[in-house]
Amino acid sequence: MLDFKAKNKYLVGIDSDGCAFDTMELKHKECFIPNIINHFELQGISKYAREAAEFVNLYSKSRGINRFPALVEALEWLQKRPEVKARNFAIKIPQSLVDWIGRETKLANAALEAEVERTGDPDLRKTLAWSMAVNESIAGMVRGVPPFPFVRESLAKLDGQADMLVVSATPQEALCREWEEHDLAKFIAAICGQDVGTKKQSLGAASQYEPNCALMIGDAPGDYKAAVANHALFYPINPGDEEASWKRFFEEGIERFLSGKFAGDYQKQVLDEFDRHLPENPPWPVEGSGCCCCGSK
Repeated sequence: MLDFKAKNKYLVGIDSDGCAFDTMELKHKECFIPNIINHFELQGISKYAREAAEFVNLYSKSRGINRFPALVEALEWLQKRPEVKARNFAIKIPQSLVDWIGRETKLANAALEAEVERTGDPDLRKTLAWSMAVNESIAGMVRGVPPFPFVRESLAKLDGQADMLVVSATPQEALCREWEEHDLAKFIAAICGQDVGTKKQSLGAASQYEPNCALMIGDAPGDYKAAVANHALFYPINPGDEEASWKRFFEEGIERFLSGKFAGDYQKQVLDEFDRHLPENPPWPVEGSGCCCCGSK
């Protein structure tokens, strides 16, 4: 991203999973979660493990965070669940993983593999095996999932007026495959996955643009935080209401952005709607609070 140079007056960053493509449910329910249960020996509480992982990754304000902090947070919710305690099921949260998350700037398999080679830590090795298995499952499972309606139309409408970036926590290889499979990569100036850096880092290109000329489109609070950190505007794709969100962006959001009428009341209106879609706490009773690796609770 240090080599990225602005070509147009405007910049639009776009998240991928769950935002441009309807892949979040498929990836997590069929790829991430079965591998969590298998690699972390959660078969005895698989129902609760599934509910915790779905809540963190799909149905809460943690939606869209990197897979490694999400794994830790799901395990933390399991620790607090009375039904898990009633079964005397011990949930171990690897401290070495928490420590690595706290100091690593690129939370991706390559960085974790280097850490495993350096330390030989068995918990990090197990986490790496899980993450690699997830990628293998995704490569074998996720295909033929088109973008949401009005994504292609919106990119075409912005083409030639805005530089567009894919800004995602998904591995680079999967991003490139999905955007090329559906012939959307042609609209994109750069595809930035977890291997490039965090969403905040990838959206750093916004510094090259005038105020209110950079916009992030996302479906998760982390996307909004990346926008705020880079003084960019934010348009939410509301979870569960993605098609209507993209239709609204195509019909009115683009014009407001390009005409300088997005900031202010319109930005507040869409943010208020977005905030109502994702809760902070799960629908089941929990004991205690606090997430040790990301501070999300």
